[in-house]
Amino acid sequence: MTTLSHDFFDRHPVEVARELLGRLLVRRTTEGSVSGRIVEVEAYLFEDDPACHATRGQTRSNRAMFGPPGRAYVYPIHSRFCLNAVTEREGVASAVLVRAVDPVDGIELMRSRRRREKLVDLTRGPGRLCEAFQIDRRLDRYDLAIGRRLWISQFNHAEPTQSEIGRSRRIGVTSGSELQLRFFLISNPFVSGPRRLR
Repeated sequence: MTTLSHDFFDRHPVEVARELLGRLLVRRTTEGSVSGRIVEVEAYLFEDDPACHATRGQTRSNRAMFGPPGRAYVYPIHSRFCLNAVTEREGVASAVLVRAVDPVDGIELMRSRRRREKLVDLTRGPGRLCEAFQIDRRLDRYDLAIGRRLWISQFNHAEPTQSEIGRSRRIGVTSGSELQLRFFLISNPFVSGPRRLR
C-alpha cells in the first residue's frame, strides 16, 4: 500500500476531501493495527467559512491547522476526539475531518476499545472512529505521510465513481451551515449522517 504524500494534501480541502473517499486510514499501536476505508468526510476552509476552527486566528489548540499539509489535527469534543487531515500550504489553515470509515482490519481490537459495540456503530461518526482507532491529542500535528503510527494510503479496491459520491451540508455546525462541504459514499452503511443529497 502506498502512503499518501504531502503533495496529496497540499491542495484545496474540497479536492482532498473528495479524493480521500475510498482511501484507507491505518492506525498502528502496540496492541496491533486497525484500518478502515474512508466513507465520509467534511472540508473546512481557510476563507469564508465561519465553522472553521482557524477563523479567529491561530491558537495553541488549533496550531496544527496552520502547519504543513499532511499533518493530523486532533481536537477534543464531548470527551472524545476528532481527526482531521491538514490541507494546503503552511500558514493556510484548512483541513478535512474524517467522519467515518468502513472497518477493514483489526475489527476485534476496535470492538474491545468500543466495548463490543455492534459492527455498524464501531466507526460511524468521528468520535466513535477515534475511540476505535485509539486516536487522541497525542497524535495532534502527527505527520500522516510517514506511514508509521497513523497514515492514509491507497486502497486495493477501485476508487468510487462520481455517481457513488454524495454531497451535502456539514453535520452539527451552525455557522456556515449552508455550505455543501460534506462528502460521503451514498450506499455505505457506515456513513454517520443522512445518505441523501441536500
